[in-house]
Amino acid sequence: MLVANDITLSFGQRVLFKDVNLKFLPGNCYGLIGANGAGKSTFLKVLAGEIEPNKGDVLTDPNERIAVLQQDQFAFDDYTVMETVIMGHKQLYQIQQARDAIYAKPDFSEEDGIAAADLEATFAELNGYEAESEAATLLKGLGIEESLLDRHMHELEGTQKVRVLLAQAMFGNPDILLLDEPTNQLDLDTIRWLEDFLFRFNNIVIVVSHDRHFLNNVCTHIADIDFGKIQLYVGNYEFWYESSQLAMDQRKNEKKKREDKIKELEEFVRRFSANVSKARQATSRKKLIDKLTVDELPTSIRRFPFVGFEPERPCGKVVLRVQNLSKTVDGQPALSNLNLEVNQGDKIAFIGDNDLVKTTLFDILAGELEPDYGRYEWGTTITMSYFPKENSAYFDTDLNLVEWLRQYATVDDSETFLRGFLGRMLFSGEEALKNTRVLSGGEKVRCMLSRMMLSGANALMLDEPTNHLDLEAITALNKGLIKFPEVVLFASHDYEFVNTIANRIVEITPGGTIDRMMNLEAYLADPTITALRREMYHGEHALTL
Repeated sequence: MLVANDITLSFGQRVLFKDVNLKFLPGNCYGLIGANGAGKSTFLKVLAGEIEPNKGDVLTDPNERIAVLQQDQFAFDDYTVMETVIMGHKQLYQIQQARDAIYAKPDFSEEDGIAAADLEATFAELNGYEAESEAATLLKGLGIEESLLDRHMHELEGTQKVRVLLAQAMFGNPDILLLDEPTNQLDLDTIRWLEDFLFRFNNIVIVVSHDRHFLNNVCTHIADIDFGKIQLYVGNYEFWYESSQLAMDQRKNEKKKREDKIKELEEFVRRFSANVSKARQATSRKKLIDKLTVDELPTSIRRFPFVGFEPERPCGKVVLRVQNLSKTVDGQPALSNLNLEVNQGDKIAFIGDNDLVKTTLFDILAGELEPDYGRYEWGTTITMSYFPKENSAYFDTDLNLVEWLRQYATVDDSETFLRGFLGRMLFSGEEALKNTRVLSGGEKVRCMLSRMMLSGANALMLDEPTNHLDLEAITALNKGLIKFPEVVLFASHDYEFVNTIANRIVEITPGGTIDRMMNLEAYLADPTITALRREMYHGEHALTL
């Protein structure tokens, strides 16, 4: 059991949450949600004992072990993959090290033998003799090949390090498992494996994630950080969303009814307060008004931007034709003889196990990169707007946001219009005058989406647009692209995002391209496609969204 007892945490004048009292029980998975900056990661650190709250304390049973998904990819560079995973159970690792140090002594004494025997007994109690087998199983499930187990962490790629650190957190059956964005850089097959692992996990899990599909699949409860407090709901993310919207609507309706009643009473008092025969009634209504004072709704930090794309004209019959497109990047073939025809109304999700392939294709179609071979042609009626995954070059300037957005305004570049537009994207007041160099990742994404909305384009191309966004902004973008009536070409690791937008899936594999007119759920459920994918990947650990 894990208990947050009267927790309050603030930084200066800013209170993240106050008087939090929560009890987390074994067998449950708690999704911790809230807007960017609400304090999700900070609350996990409070629970892990890494940050001291201003008030209150965290209570656990004395023998319970807390495991945390580490965020520093370089912290274990001097250790092997196997060592890194076993280090997730600190006591076990320390005993293992002490035991091995004794056995390594050239002059092994009787006292050493007694100490080693005691260590062996504790090592066995902690299931130490199965440690390497358990670690290897976890790593295999997370897509780490057996050949990498004795490699040092500094030899691994970033995505591989993330998987090893996830295995480290899950190793040794911890009593309390704290996971901050565990699905980052995981492919779809691995996310499914992780979902199954957490479903079967009998202890406490508290997870922060922006992946709505993942939260729906693993969570039994949602802990929502908002209004300066943390409220616990039973059910998954979808159930929380519906419940919270209903509760907010009810509160707004109650407030509206009370406001209307007060106006009615005030009107009566104004009309009859000077009338002697009605004076008593007017006085009683004044007293009633005092009793009906409307409580102010608490201010939520959860804000939804407005995302809406309005094409200036519909697409013609010819949208995009790609013929034999090939490109080599850093000596490796990224694209090989790719052929594609995009039609009116297509919303195509590009998937595959190599992000570089998708980015290379988008950069070529946007005119930012030249193909080695082949050609592509946009239709004469098409105006295209591109959202690149790497956008830092757009913000290498000392312009404020109003000036920055003015560069892309084609119809109205007045400050009033631009400020209004930025306000809908959550840059209100002085925030609209921020220097572009100080923007966060999420703020840059909202600016890039604003640029696209101003373009009036009828073909949108987006490479990982949900990176850096909170759930509210992802939801707004999701709805905006669903409503967009023309062509969308995009790549995303967000299952829900892909499944609800795309009507066509194009998977670029080492063995060729699979192209089907269907959503992602149908694509993954089709046994014929599953067999074809297996053949295309030659049995390799495959699909990445």
